Amino acid sequence: MSCCSHEAHEDPERGQEFNLYIKIDFQTLECLNEEVEGDGIKVFKPWDKRKDFSAYVESDADEELMFNFKFVGSVKLKGLIVIGEGGEKDPSHLKVFKNSYPMTFDDGGKKADQEFDLHHDRDGVMEYQTKVARFNNCESLTLYFDKNFGAETTKICYIGLRGDFTEAQHRGVVICSYESRPQLKDHKQDNKDYSNYGVS
Repeated sequence: MSCCSHEAHEDPERGQEFNLYIKIDFQTLECLNEEVEGDGIKVFKPWDKRKDFSAYVESDADEELMFNFKFVGSVKLKGLIVIGEGGEKDPSHLKVFKNSYPMTFDDGGKKADQEFDLHHDRDGVMEYQTKVARFNNCESLTLYFDKNFGAETTKICYIGLRGDFTEAQHRGVVICSYESRPQLKDHKQDNKDYSNYGVS
């Protein structure tokens, strides 16, 4: 189990680094076990809104939350930030799966591409760095928060994603047929005799 984290310093460029959320295909985003349907999308928001604790998602039946979503292209994921409200409802553990969309809680027991032990973080100063080589060519992500700090439910206010984005390449396939040697029988001919036509 790994916890690759360091403090994220406040600077003007920080918001640009954590703008990968705009590359999520939100039509594919689903949050399993959310108390209010549709709240899961609220935690993917601009950097300057990360401390808006009025927009959050809370789990329903127990402490587990699972996010499934695709990107609109290919991503190299480099880091994550997770903000909670600062209490027992904060998530304490995260499993990240690459290109396994969609997953359910029944799939949560399989080996993750990376796991993190999370800390209380109301300000978004703790970044969890990924093992970048494992997250090249990432077209979808599953974020599985399976534990918290002791509460019956889990509450998340912000998820920040940092990395590089590459536009999807849509290339059509063109099939061409070439003649190595023209065959006379393959070409229609008329029976006119052009030998008597003069040149004026």
